[in-house]
Amino acid sequence: MRLRIKFTKNGCLKFIGHLDVMRYFQKAMRRAKIDIAYSAGFSPHQIMSFAAPLGVGMTSDGEYFDMEANSVTSAEDIKIRLNAVMAEGIVVTDVRLLPEGAKNAMASVSAAGYTVRIRTGHDQDVPLAEAVARFHSSERVPYVKQTQKSELTLDLKEGVHALSVENDAVSMVIDTGSSSNLKPAMIMETLYSYYGKQPEDFDFVIHRKETYGRAEDGSFVPLSEAGEVF
Repeated sequence: MRLRIKFTKNGCLKFIGHLDVMRYFQKAMRRAKIDIAYSAGFSPHQIMSFAAPLGVGMTSDGEYFDMEANSVTSAEDIKIRLNAVMAEGIVVTDVRLLPEGAKNAMASVSAAGYTVRIRTGHDQDVPLAEAVARFHSSERVPYVKQTQKSELTLDLKEGVHALSVENDAVSMVIDTGSSSNLKPAMIMETLYSYYGKQPEDFDFVIHRKETYGRAEDGSFVPLSEAGEVF
C-alpha cells in the first residue's frame, strides 16, 4: 500500500538540501518504526518518492513524499510516531492512503504556490502592485532562461496561473514539474525589470504555501487530495 506524507520545512532546516532531506526521512522511518517496504536486489532501499525539490533557503508548508508500506496502523498514529522523532523545523501534517494506480508524488506535480517577501534592508522601492498590474496587462512576458548549453526564451504568461500582492508580499501560483518549471525568483526578476532594477542575492524571503496536482476538471488541487483519509 502507498501513503502520501505532507510535511513542513521551516526554521534553520531551510538550509538543508533536498538529498539531505531524503536521507533524513529514511532515518526517521527507522526511528519511528514505520513498516516501510524495501526494494529487492543486492542493495535494498526504502521505497520513497519525493515531490518537487525545494530550493535551499526556502521554507514551506506544502512538501510531499510517497512511501510504500508493508502494513499500516492509522494516519494519526503514523503522524504521531513520525513527529516524535522529527527535528525542529519539520512537522508531518497529513498522511493519506493513495488509491491503486495513482501517480507518484513527483509525476503528480503541476504547480506550486508561493509568497515572496522583500528581506529587511533589501527594498529597492519597486512598486510591486503596479508591477503586477503591468504583468497582467501584457499579452506576453518573455523571459530568457540560461541552460547549460544555450538560452531558452519562455513566455511567463503561460506558466503563471495567479499573481497578486497581499500584505506587502507577492503571492503566486506557477508551473512546477518536469514539463514546465518556473522559479519565484524569475517572476520577481521580471517585475523588477519593469523599473530598470535587478534583484540581488538574498533580496527575497520565499515560502512555498502548497504543491498542486491537476484535478480532472483542470483545476489545481493540493497533492494530498489524491489520497484518502484512513
